[in-house]
Amino acid sequence: MKKILVLLLIAASSALLFAGGTRESKGDTSLTDVKEKAVFVLGLDDSFPPMGFRDEKGGIVGFDIDLAREVCLRMGVELKLQPIDWDAKILDLNSRDIDAIWNGLTITDERKESITFSKPYIANRQIIIVKSGSGIDTITGLSGKKVGLQLGSSAENAVLSHAGAAESFAEMAKYQDNVQALMDLEVGRIDAVVVDEILGRYYISKKPGMFTVAAEAFAEEQYGIGFRLGELALAAEVDRILDEMDKDGTAGKISVKWFGEDVLLPR
Repeated sequence: MKKILVLLLIAASSALLFAGGTRESKGDTSLTDVKEKAVFVLGLDDSFPPMGFRDEKGGIVGFDIDLAREVCLRMGVELKLQPIDWDAKILDLNSRDIDAIWNGLTITDERKESITFSKPYIANRQIIIVKSGSGIDTITGLSGKKVGLQLGSSAENAVLSHAGAAESFAEMAKYQDNVQALMDLEVGRIDAVVVDEILGRYYISKKPGMFTVAAEAFAEEQYGIGFRLGELALAAEVDRILDEMDKDGTAGKISVKWFGEDVLLPR
């Protein structure tokens, strides 16, 4: 019995060290791999403002990009930005084309089955955006309407998870990115867009008076950084650095730059 107890205590101690990011478990060389190649490859949808998107000169900028740059600086590695097809993000991760998905990635139970997540760092909802004066203010108000959303997004999951919602639409139009959907809303090809609140409110702030956010939303969510399943060492190290950035105020300053306030979740 004593022998079993000792073995359990040793296992528990190892798990604590592992969770803290100070050691890698046998078979998990994720942190060592990134440090040895001295490059951290970040996969993103490069049309997702303000998290990661193209500026006027074609460069990739955004809130997540600034966070990742500081994390990589403190980790001592180069940040490489790799635009991906958002619908194939987990395939790209598992094929090792990227080291992480860091671009407004919603934490869901389904995704937890194939992704190791960081701690949540920002809250989000799936909101309904319509043209001002449309009269649509609820989910039931979308009945008989053409509704747009991004293919493979948490908006799609939220709509399909809401009993009877998708079936009530005249059409559920799926787009490669949210900006295309919002542009179609602007010109009247669709009646509404279901989209991450973070992106949606940023987009419509650039076009005052044109759009309205419906009072009812589809889902409350949180964003996390996605790593290959089981790569806890790399995830723990990124979390450790983000905790450090939170404590010294660096993360809050980045948030103020992009949102005008500190919107980060307590760590």
